[in-house]
Amino acid sequence: MIDPKKLAERFPGDFTFGVATAAFQIEGASKADGRKPSIWDAFCNMPGRVHNRDNGDVACDHYNRLEQDLDLIKEMGVEAYRFSIAWPRIIPDGTGPVNEAGLDFYDRLVDGCKARGIKTFATLYHWDLPLLLAGDGGWTARSTAYAFQRYAKTVMNRLGDRLDRVATFNEPWCIVWLSHLYGIHAPGERNMQAALHAMHYMNLAHGLGVEAIRSEAPNVPVGLVLNAASIIPGSDSPTDLAAGERAHQFHNGAFFDPVFKGEYPKEFVEALGDRMPVIEDGDLKLISQKLDWWGLNYYKPERITDDAERKGDFPWTVEAPPASDVKTDIGWEIYAPGLKLSVEDLYRRYELPECYITENGACDNTDVIDGEVDDTMRLDYVGDHLDIVAGLIKDGYPLRGYFAWSLMDNFEWAEGYRMRFGLVHVDYETQLRTVKKSGNWYRQLAAQFPKGNHKAV
Repeated sequence: MIDPKKLAERFPGDFTFGVATAAFQIEGASKADGRKPSIWDAFCNMPGRVHNRDNGDVACDHYNRLEQDLDLIKEMGVEAYRFSIAWPRIIPDGTGPVNEAGLDFYDRLVDGCKARGIKTFATLYHWDLPLLLAGDGGWTARSTAYAFQRYAKTVMNRLGDRLDRVATFNEPWCIVWLSHLYGIHAPGERNMQAALHAMHYMNLAHGLGVEAIRSEAPNVPVGLVLNAASIIPGSDSPTDLAAGERAHQFHNGAFFDPVFKGEYPKEFVEALGDRMPVIEDGDLKLISQKLDWWGLNYYKPERITDDAERKGDFPWTVEAPPASDVKTDIGWEIYAPGLKLSVEDLYRRYELPECYITENGACDNTDVIDGEVDDTMRLDYVGDHLDIVAGLIKDGYPLRGYFAWSLMDNFEWAEGYRMRFGLVHVDYETQLRTVKKSGNWYRQLAAQFPKGNHKAV
């Protein structure tokens, strides 16, 4: 176990330590105060889509336990809280009337953070699209991008004076490929053309969102949170290296290139451009507005090799075996150097602003025994990845903060409630919160910050 105080000495005094959550995963209260269904409410009701047909109706009951949970964040000693805002609470039909009760909840959340000295990092979209918009095509429709612009404007008009940072979207890769091509997340499509339309219109929504945020709250730093794939070719052969480049264009370039270069990747467009929607004049200029910061979510590496048979669509790769059998309880390979490889590669390819590690953590399903949770695997995972972050800062990369995923166990999307990522254990029957061993360790680390009396070594 890494000594948290010794680890703290390797970070600059103004480095931000925080915890992260998302609205649908913790709030519950799915029918309260004017909220209407999202695509995830509908997806949970479809047979075979979510483990055990679990849903977000109650989740961690955060909506009704807001003050208790904010006290918990304060007690953990972290400086910042990253949360998402639920579009179905703010504009329940996606378009149409604004729901004041929904805005009131986030007023209480933001004011509660401020009263406790906690910085607020808000994400405007973490996957809970209002269900009524799905009837008009959801993210495969250009109109959804403009609906998002209005939603962003509405939120920032109300909350912008009290937010420390805001991100337009969380993990475009999941919104596009996981949800519209692989069919694993809502709405569960398996169609490349649908995915390509969702890709461009979500990128467009990001650009329109940046514009809306800056019009309402020009002093709030704007960013985007990306789960960039840390792509590791299975060998140094020319074919595997070429496959790695194609994989980058597909998994990362589809979002990084338009946002940070104002274009889509060359090979990507050559292979898939005939199924992309019309890119109208001005779209890419909107999408590529300069950002103040960006967030990187990292959990595991992506090991690939060339698919010599060229089955299916671009990027024509197949999964390569992991380097070891060391995995988290969800089956993901543990490989902290993958975070280093990802940061180095992305800063080599793009002119990127300062970065926050906006999600990093491990699924460790250790249960409560005698009032304690001995989740040593998660603790070691977080410590090893923070060791990498400290090294990257020493190497000159502008990493400004780290958010553990997650504050507490929650609804893990298609996995339902069987996979636990929290620093705090949640008993879903009683809603009792129990800080885990990892949470206590993280508290000791976070207690050292912010601090102006030491420098990174």
